[in-house]
Amino acid sequence: MPVLVLPKTSRPAARVHGRTWQYTGVPRWVYLVAAVGALFILLPLAGMVAQVNWGQFGALITSEPSVAALLLSLKTAAASTALCIVFGVPLALLLARAQFFGQRILRALILLPLVVPPVVGGLALLYTFGREGLIGKSLTVVGINIAFSTTAVIMAQTFVALPFLVLSLEGTLRTAGQKYEAVAATLGARPGTVLRRITFPLVLPGLISVAVLSFARCLGEFGATLTFAGSLQGVTRTLPLEIYLQRETDPEAAVALSFLLIAVAVLVVALTYRAPKSPLRALMSPEAAP
Repeated sequence: MPVLVLPKTSRPAARVHGRTWQYTGVPRWVYLVAAVGALFILLPLAGMVAQVNWGQFGALITSEPSVAALLLSLKTAAASTALCIVFGVPLALLLARAQFFGQRILRALILLPLVVPPVVGGLALLYTFGREGLIGKSLTVVGINIAFSTTAVIMAQTFVALPFLVLSLEGTLRTAGQKYEAVAATLGARPGTVLRRITFPLVLPGLISVAVLSFARCLGEFGATLTFAGSLQGVTRTLPLEIYLQRETDPEAAVALSFLLIAVAVLVVALTYRAPKSPLRALMSPEAAP
């Protein structure tokens, strides 16, 4: 009877971690292609860092327009992220848990801002909430002007970041599964109780991570903000807009501010990998079983 002989390897690709199997085998050519992809991203960043005037860096990023733009960006990005959570969590729950007519169409429309240029999103907001827009006309009558204000900046950032949060959180909800929620429902828990005691603890780490990434997305928003909110110093001129203007008049300041924006974004993204582990998931994980 023939015997199948497997080639011996110095390092096994599969191993047991606790009670979970992990496969770590990757073909060698994947490393090469991945390295080229990483260099494609890292080399331009390195080229920009090499152009920073480190002797004047402090003075360039602490000028009055730069500080005002940075503070405005942080303030509006925080408000936009809060709006994304308020509106995005219910939308993600509906798409991941509910079943209703037109669900696929709703998902496609919600995710539309991810594929259209931000400038198009800014125009859509302008023709809806501007002074002559669909809703803006009625708002102007009662003295509410949204376009070219700080509120317009927050709305533009929310418009481009909300679909990202909905898509990511929906994936997190589907990955978490429904078995714990189903068990709670069979024991008599109401939907509100299941949502509060089971669903939210399960997806909390994912929600924190995607909220932080949404903050970074809002921080770097440019096209929709410029189109819908304009560029008024201290009112609507966020850090990306300040960088764009400085590029024409003071390239050294533009490079310094770009490095500052990248540093803030890197810090924000790094925080996503420090999200707390869900206590419910830790309790119910196989590793926690006796």
